[in-house]
Amino acid sequence: MGRRYDCADPDQKAAGLTDAASAVRKGELVVLPTDTVYGIGADAFTPSAVSALLEAKGRGRDMPPPVLVGTVRAANALVEDLGPYGQDLIDAFWPGPLTLVCKANRSLSWDLGDTKGTVALRMPLHPVALDLLKETGPMAVSSANRSGSPAATTAQGAEDQLGESVAVYLDGGPCADDTPSTILDLTTAVPRLLRKGAISVEKLRGIVGYVATDD
Repeated sequence: MGRRYDCADPDQKAAGLTDAASAVRKGELVVLPTDTVYGIGADAFTPSAVSALLEAKGRGRDMPPPVLVGTVRAANALVEDLGPYGQDLIDAFWPGPLTLVCKANRSLSWDLGDTKGTVALRMPLHPVALDLLKETGPMAVSSANRSGSPAATTAQGAEDQLGESVAVYLDGGPCADDTPSTILDLTTAVPRLLRKGAISVEKLRGIVGYVATDD
């Protein structure tokens, strides 16, 4: 069974963060709370760990996981550039439920799957997630569920689906809001909405002017 820590208890939270960071460095999987739903995470720079994450979810390389970061500086190191709108969007909505798809830094030695040279980045607004990310550096993180099943909104819900494939479960209590992050593609001339989510198109247009949608 995965080791589980109640992050409402300061001692358990400290022990859990230490154990989770160690597990990530060893290429193991952890479950962590975020400001949207629970995530299953792995070291973004350990290809075998990313493969294990996809396998735990029952997902193929054609659906590469997003990358969560604990600082804006970390995000900048992962991309070729943020384009004309990226920094303004980060200033307005990070940390928070906005995922930005950018062209990945070509010098990085990682393998997230079939990304076509892009990376989906987010900085979550959750203290446990941010504390862990500042210890581990960038993590590949996808929703903590088996592919096709509902995303977990509790640590127990994640454990019920993912079981022993995960080394450490950080229990941050039930999610306050299970609306997923909004995903915005910045790799084209005009920002394009890839997924509706917690941040409305109207709010995005307030920053970038025009957002292409499929509607």
